[in-house]
Amino acid sequence: MKNLHDVWSIRFLHYVNELQKYLKYVFTGHLAIVIVFVLGAGGYQYSEWLKTVSSDFPATWLVALVIGLLLAYNVPTTLVREPDQVYLLPLESKLMTYMKKALSWTFWSQLFIVVLPFVVAIPLLTQVGQVQPLTLGVVFIFILLMKWWNVHVDFAFRWTNSGQGIWGDRIVRALLSIAVLAASFTMNPIYIVLLSVPIVFYFISWNRQINGQPFPYEHFVKLEQNRMLRFYRFANYFTDVPHIQGSIHRRAWLNGIYLLVPFQQKNAQDYLLFRTFVRTDDTFYLWLRLTILSAIGAAFIGIPAVVMIFVGALSFASAIQLKQALSASNEFRMDMLFPIAEIARSKGILKLVRVVQVLQALIVFLAVVIISDNQFTLYALPIIVLVVSEITLRMTK
Repeated sequence: MKNLHDVWSIRFLHYVNELQKYLKYVFTGHLAIVIVFVLGAGGYQYSEWLKTVSSDFPATWLVALVIGLLLAYNVPTTLVREPDQVYLLPLESKLMTYMKKALSWTFWSQLFIVVLPFVVAIPLLTQVGQVQPLTLGVVFIFILLMKWWNVHVDFAFRWTNSGQGIWGDRIVRALLSIAVLAASFTMNPIYIVLLSVPIVFYFISWNRQINGQPFPYEHFVKLEQNRMLRFYRFANYFTDVPHIQGSIHRRAWLNGIYLLVPFQQKNAQDYLLFRTFVRTDDTFYLWLRLTILSAIGAAFIGIPAVVMIFVGALSFASAIQLKQALSASNEFRMDMLFPIAEIARSKGILKLVRVVQVLQALIVFLAVVIISDNQFTLYALPIIVLVVSEITLRMTK
C-alpha cells in the first residue's frame, strides 16, 4: 500500500464483499414476497388516505420535520480499525485524504434515507400542499446540500469532541435542517439567505477546530465496531454469522413469567429455556420485533387478504427462528450433568414457542380491536398466528 488512497480502496473492497456475503442470504425469495405485499398494501392505503385528507393538512411542515430529523442523524462510515491508532499515527497529518473518501461514501450510501421519504411524499405535497414541480426540484437540491452539510459537520464535531455531546449537535442540525426545508417550500429567498448565515458559520467553526486536534481513534473504532455488529446481528436472523456473540441481559421486570413453570424436577428444562429466551438479546428481540410488526400490520393494513398473508408469514418466521435458535445450542450446559431425559429439552422448546406465539396472537388481537375499523374478518388473525405456528413446529425438525 503506497498511500492512504490504497488503504481506503482495499478496506472498501473488503467491506463491500463482507456485505455481499451475508446480504445474499437476507434478500431471498420469501422476503421479497413479503416486501412486495407490504409495499403494495402500504401504497394502496396511502393512495386511499390522500383521497380523504383535509386540504388544510400541514403537508409541507410534516415533510420538512421528518426529513430534517433524518438529515440530522448521521453515523460516519470510516472503516477505521483498532490497530490504526498505532500504524496510521505517523500519517495523521495526511489523514484527511483518507477521510474525504470515507465522507464521500457516507454521503452517497445514506442518501436514500432522506431521498426515499421525499419521493414517497411527492403525491402528498402536490395534491394536498399544492407544491409546484419547480419547488419540488428546489427542495430536492436543498435536501442534497443539507445532507452533505450534516455529514461533514457531524464528522467534524465528533473529531473535535471525541463523540461527546453528539445529541446536542444533532438537535442543532435538526432545527437548522427543518428550517431550511420549510423555507425552501415557501420559495422565499430572504429566509434562505438568513438561514445560510448560521449554517455556514456552524460548518466553518467546527471544521476549523479540527486543526491541531488529534484524531479520536477510540471513538471512531467503536462506531465501526457497533455498526458492523448491528449488521451481523441483522444477518444472523437469516444465516449463521461467526463474528457475532450474543449479549445477555437479566430483565428483572420479566421475572414474574417464570412462575408459569411449576417448581418440579421434570420442569427443569422448561425453566432453563424460559430464562434463556428472556435473557438472550438475539432471541428475545427477534420475537419482539416480529410481534410488533405483526401488530402494526394488523392495525394499519386495511386489505384483509394481504394482512393475513403478512401476519401468517411473520408468525412462521417467529416460530421457526425461535425453534432453531433454541435448538442450536450444542455447547456444554450444566443441565447435562443432571438426571433429566434428553427429550425434555426438545419438548420444552416446543412448549416455550407455543406460549410466546399465543402471546403474539393476543397482541395481534388487541391491535385489531383497538385500531382496526370494524373489519370483522381481521378477527381471524390470531387464529392464523396459532395455526401457522403449530404447523411450523410440527413440520420442521
